[in-house]
Amino acid sequence: MSKPNQTPPRESKSALVCRLLSRKAGADLTALQEATGWQPHSVRAALSTLRKAGYTIDRIAPKKEGGVVSYRISAKPEAA
Repeated sequence: MSKPNQTPPRESKSALVCRLLSRKAGADLTALQEATGWQPHSVRAALSTLRKAGYTIDRIAPKKEGGVVSYRISAKPEAA
């Protein structure tokens, strides 16, 4: 008997955004766009939706002038 060919369930784009933002370094807008294929306004809307869901998202200022701003989840909602 052969094993059924099971593919792992796909990760939703919202879950992907959460995973990227949960990294120690966080993620910048461009990295989130490339990972999801979304436009900048859609990524910002996803960040807003996560905030409304109870996540605390910190804005990390660029280390040097002209650098990019990163975002990171610093606290998850109580129910998550």
